[in-house]
Amino acid sequence: MGEKTLKSRIESYFNIGVNKKKESMRAYTEHIVKAVDKTMSYSVANHPLPLCLIDSDGMFLWFNKKFSDIYQDAEAANAGIYKITGLKPSDFFTEDLEKPIVVSHNGKTYRVVSSFVDEDKANNAVLYWIDITNYELLKSLYKDEKNCFAYVSVDNYDELIASSPDERKSIIAAEIERTIRQWATKISASVTRFRSYQYFIVFEYKHFEKLEAGKFSILDEVREIETDADFPASLSIGIGVGGKTPQQMDEYATAALDLALGRGGDQAVVKKVNKVEYYGGRLQTVEKRNKGKSRIMAHALRQLIDQSSQVIIMGHKKPDMDSFGAALGICRFAKNRNKEVFVIINSFNETLTEMYNRAYDTGNYKFIKNEDALELVDKDTLVVIVDTHRTTLVECPELLTKTDKLVVIDHHRKTEDFIENATLTYMEAYASSTSELVTEILQYTGDKKDIDKLEAEILLAGITVDTNRFSIKTGVRTFEAASWLRRMGADTANVRQFFQTDIESIKQKAKIISNSVMPYPGVAIAVCEGKHVDVQVINSRAADEMLGIKGVKASFVLGQNEEGTTVISARSLGEMNVQTIMEKLGGGGNLSKAGAQVEISVEEAIQKIVEMIEELDHK
Repeated sequence: MGEKTLKSRIESYFNIGVNKKKESMRAYTEHIVKAVDKTMSYSVANHPLPLCLIDSDGMFLWFNKKFSDIYQDAEAANAGIYKITGLKPSDFFTEDLEKPIVVSHNGKTYRVVSSFVDEDKANNAVLYWIDITNYELLKSLYKDEKNCFAYVSVDNYDELIASSPDERKSIIAAEIERTIRQWATKISASVTRFRSYQYFIVFEYKHFEKLEAGKFSILDEVREIETDADFPASLSIGIGVGGKTPQQMDEYATAALDLALGRGGDQAVVKKVNKVEYYGGRLQTVEKRNKGKSRIMAHALRQLIDQSSQVIIMGHKKPDMDSFGAALGICRFAKNRNKEVFVIINSFNETLTEMYNRAYDTGNYKFIKNEDALELVDKDTLVVIVDTHRTTLVECPELLTKTDKLVVIDHHRKTEDFIENATLTYMEAYASSTSELVTEILQYTGDKKDIDKLEAEILLAGITVDTNRFSIKTGVRTFEAASWLRRMGADTANVRQFFQTDIESIKQKAKIISNSVMPYPGVAIAVCEGKHVDVQVINSRAADEMLGIKGVKASFVLGQNEEGTTVISARSLGEMNVQTIMEKLGGGGNLSKAGAQVEISVEEAIQKIVEMIEELDHK
């Protein structure tokens, strides 16, 4: 046999072997593919989860039996996922698939998970329906059974009981306690009375949702109790919700009660993890007849001034007469203690021009700006904040972190962004103005009580402007403070000059009022047309004037400043709490006088105000 023939045979045998292996591999591959196809078809058809296949339009291409067991209507011709389940195709054919899709049907809850046939996620999708009913039920039970802590305080309890005859004292006290305990019983709460006027209550979250839906009707129930005082009984309620530990819940509830009390009482404040909500607050704050706190505050302030190297005073941005008057009053206090005093004034509106110029011309006051204050301040400097307690509203927020000695004196209702690290805080929501509080403090300085005639007039002007010429939120102590300032030389004729305006301003105010409307009974709303630098002043004057219209209980005036921001001034005779309305728009104030600045159009702001008024009326 030749060499060539042998080689040919070897190649032939080799090719036969290779072909056999190829055939064997092909057969094996076909077998595997058929087995996989069969397995996949079987596993998909008999998948333990309900699933369906839809196209990009949301039409069903196929679904298994478990899916049809849930949605019997899926068998209908031309059925789409939206018609059967309420889910839109856009819920799945999107790049953002992080948000879980949950749907409920026939008492069960499902999480819908999607996978795609193509990599571009634009054609067909397979949807898997995972039953999470038990998980949701467990989560709901956990949420419902979580504890909420509440502190309940009877407002002005001592004055309420003291105003009653002896035979009625125990009856009124028992009626208040019975009402509170009956309310607690309705929500299956645990009640502990730890002071004659304060209670600690623990209840489950599921009851909190009912309380919230009912707008805390306990406030109305207590208010209806007959008393012998010249003011009704009322409650302040602080509730902590969502804390991770009992300690945190207690901190939330305590902070909420502080807010309720600082806002004048007769309300419930709910503090959640990142949110604070307010309910109630319809009553005017009851004036405290005892001036003991003013005396204590005067003594404490005197000690702080004596222990400080210098005093820096600031009010809120764009100060008004009340802020300026209170600042000069504290300035006099510090001067009487032989301390160097500075007052921060960065800018002010035209209503303060006459007052500021007269004070500046005397040469008795050191007015500085923010940059000067930041250079002067040191650890021994006492910083006094007047007519505001909010960190965002003070003239120089950076100053709050430069010293450990801070004093806050304010008459506005407390908000959640208050200055927390103050050494001394004197906040009384019953007071007509901060100038009233400062006037009382000056009477208890222990030094020579005389103040300059100009200071007395500016303090009186501060009281006058915040009471709308002694017509709103004016108590006995307001007149006593005004009387003392009169004795100190305040001339009412000079005070009146601070309020004089030019003829154009009067015409503009008249135009605004003439175009006012009453979209809701007792509520007047007007608009200042165009954009104005001093729109805040224009609005506030018009809002004050509109309260003189017969039948008007609350007034709102809106206008825009040069930047296009909508500025709102709100006033009330006391029946409507305008503070709560303005707070929801990012502003603040007190029950009868408030304001806000919003980055929406005037028309949108009016719509929001009307909606909130309707909501308040239905509470």
